[in-house]
Amino acid sequence: MLHHIEEPCSLGAHAAVIVPPTWIIKVKKPQNSLKASNRKKKRTSFKRKASKKGTEQENKGRPFVIKPISSPLMKPLLVFVNPKSGGNQGTKVLQMFMWYLNPRQVFDLSQEGPKDALELYRKVPNLRILACGGDGTVGWILSILDELQLSPQPPVGVLPLGTGNDLARTLNWGGGYTDEPVSKILCQVEDGTIVQLDRWNLHVERNPDLPPEELEDGVCKLPLNVFNNYFSLGFDAHVTLEFHESREANPEKFNSRFRNKMFYAGAAFSDFLQRSSRDLSKHVKVVCDGTDLTPKIQELKFQCIVFLNIPRYCAGTMPWGNPGDHHDFEPQRHDDGYIEVIGFTMASLAALQVGGHGERLHQCREVMLLTYKSIPMQVDGEPCRLAPAMIRISLRNQANMVQKSKRRTSMPLLNDVHQVQTADLRRVSAPPGSFTIPQSVPDRLRIRVNKISLQDYEGFHYDKEKLREA
Repeated sequence: MLHHIEEPCSLGAHAAVIVPPTWIIKVKKPQNSLKASNRKKKRTSFKRKASKKGTEQENKGRPFVIKPISSPLMKPLLVFVNPKSGGNQGTKVLQMFMWYLNPRQVFDLSQEGPKDALELYRKVPNLRILACGGDGTVGWILSILDELQLSPQPPVGVLPLGTGNDLARTLNWGGGYTDEPVSKILCQVEDGTIVQLDRWNLHVERNPDLPPEELEDGVCKLPLNVFNNYFSLGFDAHVTLEFHESREANPEKFNSRFRNKMFYAGAAFSDFLQRSSRDLSKHVKVVCDGTDLTPKIQELKFQCIVFLNIPRYCAGTMPWGNPGDHHDFEPQRHDDGYIEVIGFTMASLAALQVGGHGERLHQCREVMLLTYKSIPMQVDGEPCRLAPAMIRISLRNQANMVQKSKRRTSMPLLNDVHQVQTADLRRVSAPPGSFTIPQSVPDRLRIRVNKISLQDYEGFHYDKEKLREA
C-alpha cells in the first residue's frame, strides 16, 4: 500500500464521529533534568508564566489535551464502556469500539470514572456520548454532566449491556446488546434524534412525626438522590435488595443476563411465600400535588408503590398500561414534567409480565412520602432498606438523550421492477422497505436472491454499491 502513503486519510465511513488524530496534542513533560537547568533561560513575562503554570495544573496526569476544530458536519462521539454490566459482553465491546474509533475517545469505566474524560472533551462542539452498560451507567454519566454544567449538554445514547435496560428500551435501543455490528451502532448514534428526559430529585429527611427512639434499623439515606427511570418501595425493592446482597457476596454467580433474571424470579417467589411486604399500606403516607392518596392505598392494600418517569419498568413491562385505556389521565411521556404514581398488589405485579398494569393513582409534579417503619426501596435499580423518613420528590432538570430512529436507514437493494419479472409489486406510502402485492397474485413469483458473507456485510452495510459488488 506504499502508493497510498502520501494520501490524506479520510477516516473512513465513520469520519463524522471519529476524533481526528490532529485534535490530540501531546502534553510535554516538565523538564527537571540538569541539562534543562543549565540551558540559557529565556526571559518571559509574569503573565505568560502564570498562564503556563495554570495549563500545567489543568492537564496534570493527562498525557494529552484535545484541541478541536469546529465543523458542522462532525458529531464526535465519546464512548464509555462498563464491562461489569450484564454478562461479559463489555470487554468485547470495548475492544471493538477501540478498533473502529480513535482509542483516545473510548473509556473503560472499570478503570476510571467518566468525569476526567468529560472534562477533557468539554470544549468539543456537537459532542455525543454513548453509554455502554446498564441504566445505572447512564445515570452515573448524567450525574457527572450535571456536576460539570456543560453547555450545551451533550446528548447521551445507550448501548444496553445491563439486566433491566428500561431506559434503553424507552429510547428504542432495545432490551440488550446482541452482537450487532459496531459500525451499524455508530451510524445509529450519528443519525439518532435528540429528545429530553425528565430527571427527579429525592430529598430525604428523618420522619418528623416519630421520636428519635422509634427510628428502627435501616440506612438514613437513599443510594442515589436523583432518578431517571423510577423510584419504588415495597415488594419489588425487597426482591432487588436480595439480588443485590447475593451478587455482592458471590459476584462470580451473576455473570449472565439470563442467570440474573432467574435469580429475580426465585427471590420474588420466596418473598411471595413469606409475604414480607404485606403491610406496606399501613406504614406509608403519600401526598401528590396536595392530594392525599393514603386512603386509597390502604383500601386497595398495595404491596408495592412505583413513582415512574419512563414507560418501561422491571425489564420491559408497561406498568401504566396502554395509552388508550385511561380516560382520566394523560398518556405517559418522559419529557412532560409529570411523574406517574402506580400501586400494585401481588396479583397485578404478576400480571405485569403478561401485559397487565398497576392501579393508576396520579400524575403529578411533586410528591411527599412519609414512612413509619424501615421499608425496602430502590432508586433506578439501586436498593436499600430505608429507616422511617420523609421523602420529597421534585423535578430536577431535563437531560438530552439520543433516541434511536425507528425508520430503516437502508432500502432493499433489489426492488427494481425489471428484477421481479412475474409480479407487479407496487410501492405504497408505508414505512421504508414495505410493499403491497396487488390482489391478482400469480401462482409463481421469481425473485433473485443474492448471498453475502457476514464479514462483507459488517464492512459494507453502509455502502449500497459495495454491497451490490460483494
